[in-house]
Amino acid sequence: MNTEHLLYDYLVKTGISATLAAYINMAILLLAVLIIAFIIDFIVRKIIVQLFTQFALKSKTNFDDLLVKNKVPRNIAHIIPLIFALECTPFVFVDFQYIENIIQKSLEVFTIVLILWIVRSLLNALKDYLKTVPRLKDKPIDSYTQVFMIFAWTFGILSAFAIITGIEFIKFITTIGAASAVIILVFKDTILGFVASIQVSINDMVRIGDWITFEKYGADGDVVEINLSTVKVQNFDNTITTIPTYALISDSFKNWRGMTDSGGRRIKRSLNINLNSIHYLSDKEVNDLKKIQAITTYLETRQAEINGYNQKNNINKELPLNGRNLTNIGVFRKYIETYIENHSGTNKEMMIMVRQLAPGTQGIPLEIYAFSSDKRWKNYEYIMSDIFDHVIAAVPYFNLEIFELPSNSSFINKKK
Repeated sequence: MNTEHLLYDYLVKTGISATLAAYINMAILLLAVLIIAFIIDFIVRKIIVQLFTQFALKSKTNFDDLLVKNKVPRNIAHIIPLIFALECTPFVFVDFQYIENIIQKSLEVFTIVLILWIVRSLLNALKDYLKTVPRLKDKPIDSYTQVFMIFAWTFGILSAFAIITGIEFIKFITTIGAASAVIILVFKDTILGFVASIQVSINDMVRIGDWITFEKYGADGDVVEINLSTVKVQNFDNTITTIPTYALISDSFKNWRGMTDSGGRRIKRSLNINLNSIHYLSDKEVNDLKKIQAITTYLETRQAEINGYNQKNNINKELPLNGRNLTNIGVFRKYIETYIENHSGTNKEMMIMVRQLAPGTQGIPLEIYAFSSDKRWKNYEYIMSDIFDHVIAAVPYFNLEIFELPSNSSFINKKK
């Protein structure tokens, strides 16, 4: 006598029809299997989770803590009751082959889903752990896990369809190959993002924590997340801008990492000098400028050198144009350079230069090119402003004039 037919035989003996007895027998066996499976799941889950938790508390690494946090033990515990249900399916549906086939396939599909849950939990735990590793904090870990999960879900979905349709997996894959063009079209952004993520990582174009400026998308701030499809940038006004990952390789953007990794942050700004205020310096003007301690030695050396040259070559100095002369803008340029070289906020080991740019409709630009030793935005702006506060205030001491529209000299000439 078959064990699965004990209840069935009893019901038939009591006078119940064979068909009804078979249904009642199936229902009671199914209920019994569900209750036992639930009990097994509850007990096994409690034991495994408890063991993992105790082990995590004793372990020095935090990876096992992350396994518990991401419910890896909980998902693994579901395997045993699932195996029990698979083994009991032929026993429960012994008289209903069609239903047995449906339930069997459903449980096999659920097995695939459960495996994907476990893989996802493991990947999430691994992702969280890798983000705590100092040398990997700036890597796009999210992109890698997402790519792996896309392949896993694709493989799982194809396997599930193969089980449902009853077609061998290899044949099913071959059939799907015919629809590859549609698949590529549907997953175009994902594929582009995947390729972009690899290129961004290999070429080290962007890291988490980098300050980037992407004018096309209105992004100007720190990269806080890089995943398969998007890059999230927290702007300086605390708004979040989302950029497609593939845009990092298809469009142009500015990464400020080179500045932050260097010894200073560049100061590159100019002030426009009115051309009408530029002139040769007389001896009296040179002697007056010698009172400026920063350029006293320079003026004495240059004046002696120029006078020696002019005397040696019998230069007629009745006309200032003859021979060699000092100009107020040249001395002013030397003063600015000396001032910046002695400024406490500039990096003395990096380039310091004061240069003239090409004259234009707004005078002649005098550009300061240097690097602040402090790269923090607020402190950098303070250093740059402090330099230009002083430089702008120093302009009149050299009988120069900053160009304005309209300029001061325009009013003066008009009065005359």
